[in-house]
Amino acid sequence: MGRISNRKKIVKHDPLIESNVVSKKQQYRHGNKKEDINSDDEDVEKETFINSKQTKKILDMAKEQQDEIFFEETGKHLNEGKNIEVDEEDEDEEEQSEFEEDYLEYNDDIEEFANDFAEVDPEEARILEEYLEKSTKTKAAPGLTLADKILNSIKAKEMEQAEPSSNNDNLNDFSAAPRRDEGVALPPKIIKAYSIIQQILTTWTHGKLPKLFKILPSLRNWQDILYVLQPETWTPHVIYEATKLFVSNLNPKEAAKFLNIVLLPRFMTEVAEREKHDVSYHTYRAMRKSLYKPAAFFKGFLFPLLEQESCNSREALLVGSVLAKVSVPVLHSSAALSWLVSQEREMTNANMVFIRVLLEKRYALPYQVIDECVFYFMRFRNVLDGQEVDEKTEVLPLVWHKAFLSFATRYKNDITQDQRDFLLEVLRQRGHKEIAKEIRKELLAGISREFESTISYNQGDIELS
Repeated sequence: MGRISNRKKIVKHDPLIESNVVSKKQQYRHGNKKEDINSDDEDVEKETFINSKQTKKILDMAKEQQDEIFFEETGKHLNEGKNIEVDEEDEDEEEQSEFEEDYLEYNDDIEEFANDFAEVDPEEARILEEYLEKSTKTKAAPGLTLADKILNSIKAKEMEQAEPSSNNDNLNDFSAAPRRDEGVALPPKIIKAYSIIQQILTTWTHGKLPKLFKILPSLRNWQDILYVLQPETWTPHVIYEATKLFVSNLNPKEAAKFLNIVLLPRFMTEVAEREKHDVSYHTYRAMRKSLYKPAAFFKGFLFPLLEQESCNSREALLVGSVLAKVSVPVLHSSAALSWLVSQEREMTNANMVFIRVLLEKRYALPYQVIDECVFYFMRFRNVLDGQEVDEKTEVLPLVWHKAFLSFATRYKNDITQDQRDFLLEVLRQRGHKEIAKEIRKELLAGISREFESTISYNQGDIELS
């Protein structure tokens, strides 16, 4: 057990001065004294508020006391201050009387002006009535208004000024603007502004683009302004921003024009001039961004690239890598594939690269496009590898065999039995020594679309029964 201490607690008393002063903490500690404290505060608040009558009495008494003190010291009463106040009141009354007199004079002048305006000669009144009648007639006429009269007078003035200028034979005067039917001409202010922007775009890498450049897609003659801006001098950063701006704000037809004018030449120049024959990072991003409008990409970039004779497999691989990474809608990809496998197209490596890329996307193509692909591969069954045709040795590239393999793996169940037999014959004549086995395996493992439809129909009957 603990030890019990016998020490008594010594009570210490505060001094008398401090004991009379009660702190706020002690007031809140004692709950019984709260009501007394609150009542004292209310009495103090009541005493602080004084009525107007009491204040007036207090002020009067204070003035009397001051007057007595002043009289005892100087022997005079406080009349000088009262006289000053009376003088100030007299001055205020004089100013008010002067203001009233001026106001009355102003009113008299207005009345005189009104009377003068009311007094009109009879002849002037007659002329005024005739004028008012004419104005009412012109208002009643439906085709004639005041604006029409003003426009007619302006046109007449312009015709008078145009006649002497047409007779002038001064050929050195180029200040006159050309007519709209003669061609499109930009004002000199716009040419000057966009030439300054062109200097900025040659070195721009980051930051905000000029506002005049951002409004280009909203203009009808944006192609003429692009001629002033000279896109071949832009940095790759500007090419990306411009592609994003135009593709997102223009319709597919206009966006295809921009891709054909700006992006395609830049892509070809970079592939030709760079050491590794590739494109910059920002140009590659611009190509990916252009695929957000697939119709514009195919019509303005891909098809014009393939129609050029200088298109090589390196350019096709670069564009094909972009096309393989971005998902394209089925209708756009099927239309592009049908254009690539058409009979009008020649057999080129670049063309085969894009056929393989679109086939490896494994879209559910329409039967019409699948039939066109079958006819495309059947065209090569008559020529053997190593055979001389027109003094040239025809050898199918490896890309063709890979495209054939991708077609067989994905669409082996979407072809007819006759088409399967024709493709096996093509494979027998033009097969690759290593890839032909895989293609034959895929074709033989597939089910024709006629038998597949009948099997699914019979299975449905069995389930219903």
